Amino acid sequence: MKSINWHIIITLFFTTCLLAEAFPDGTELLQKVDENLTSENRIMTSRMIVQTRRTQREIVAKSWIHGMDQAFTEYLAPAREQGTKMLKEKDRMWIYSPSNDRIIQIAGHMLRQSVMGSDLSYEDMMEDPVLSNLYSAVTVGEETLRERPCWIIELTATASDIAYHSRKLWIDKERLVALREERFARGGTLLKETDVLDVFKVHNRWYPKDVLYKDVLNKNSKGTRFIVDEIIFDADIPEYIFTKAALRR
Repeated sequence: MKSINWHIIITLFFTTCLLAEAFPDGTELLQKVDENLTSENRIMTSRMIVQTRRTQREIVAKSWIHGMDQAFTEYLAPAREQGTKMLKEKDRMWIYSPSNDRIIQIAGHMLRQSVMGSDLSYEDMMEDPVLSNLYSAVTVGEETLRERPCWIIELTATASDIAYHSRKLWIDKERLVALREERFARGGTLLKETDVLDVFKVHNRWYPKDVLYKDVLNKNSKGTRFIVDEIIFDADIPEYIFTKAALRR
């Protein structure tokens, strides 16, 4: 029995070593994904299509983003949302509503609320887009997803105050874009799913063009599509954009 057990242990050890050599380092993979998505500055025009069991509506917005900490979004359509503006400054967020000419700070439990009735929360909007700043990563396998060979990595939060304790990503081996993502609570409950339906190439990098977000706990939702119509990397953005005064301009 002892010789058989040692044989199994040795076999498992060498098999594990071979698998570790076959898979790329999870941290390096995640960093490459981050590099694809981020830049010093960027300006983006997008559409958010919010789908429920009975209705569908489209929201058009333009966003100015500086680094990781500053973002300003103005909603352009429909008429009901036109003129609404949102400012993110590090870990703080404000929203301006033209209907009552008020600026409201989004904080505490309000961060978990839906943005414009979508499957995205304000907490999602506040999150540092550089996932390698928030998670440790391990490559656990490979799989073909929508005819694209992918690496599968699992992420574990490195701090206790992160919205999602763990994540699972399917990363396109060639384009280094996460084509699917699952986000989990600390207890292991699946909270949200993300599927990249289309990508496009901008300045020698691949970027998600059409993304479907799904809050799996919201049974009334059929998902929210986020479509990037235009994005400009390393754009010149005036500093006044990222001020509370700009909310009322």
